[in-house]
Amino acid sequence: MGKIATISAAIKQLIADKEDTKQVFVILETLSGNSGLRAFKRFKKSPHAEKILQAEKPLIDYLKDRSWLESLPEGSLGRTYARFTQVEQISADGLTEASVEGRQEMRELSAAQIKYHERQRDAHDLWHVSTGYGRDPLGELCLLAVTWRQLGNPGILLIILFGYLVSRKEAPGLGIGKAILEGFRLGRLAKGLPTAEWERLLSLPLEDVRAELGIKTATRYRAIIDTTPDLQTAGYAAAE
Repeated sequence: MGKIATISAAIKQLIADKEDTKQVFVILETLSGNSGLRAFKRFKKSPHAEKILQAEKPLIDYLKDRSWLESLPEGSLGRTYARFTQVEQISADGLTEASVEGRQEMRELSAAQIKYHERQRDAHDLWHVSTGYGRDPLGELCLLAVTWRQLGNPGILLIILFGYLVSRKEAPGLGIGKAILEGFRLGRLAKGLPTAEWERLLSLPLEDVRAELGIKTATRYRAIIDTTPDLQTAGYAAAE
């Protein structure tokens, strides 16, 4: 199957089932080009890249340790993340399974590159909690805007476009486009989410994490959530 056919099929399935995360990975991988390599090279220039790459314990092991997360102080990133996954009924392994199912081809990557890419995948819900964007459709689109600014995968833009068209049709008049544009702006202002030392940040107060990473409040998204209670999620509550 050619790239166009693959992307077209993935988009149709994603529109039919917004929870089919596998299709997101299909689109991202198919259109990634050299964006992943460029992002990895930027990561390698960060002051703690080697520490992260040499760590014996991967990030996902921290995120799967619910007892440890719940032992962290109230209001910390890790404790809030644990609450987020409980309310949303998701697990740290969910994205791992979806990414494996969505893999289109085997690429020749170094061990360091594989560790980096897996780390970005596993940190996705930490990005949700840190930015305050929920797992509702608009929150996902806004977080994708942040993610594109941070990682640069062109496949993200395609997902945002189709998600915007579908969301605008389903919920006209909410200012969805302005909220997404705000996501792009906040993503540009944020400081190195792909290079964040999440293992250390998990124990810190969420507001301190947001300050360190340069994460500003998503006011347009929050305004929509305030007037549309059905969209409220743990991710939004985390930013309160």
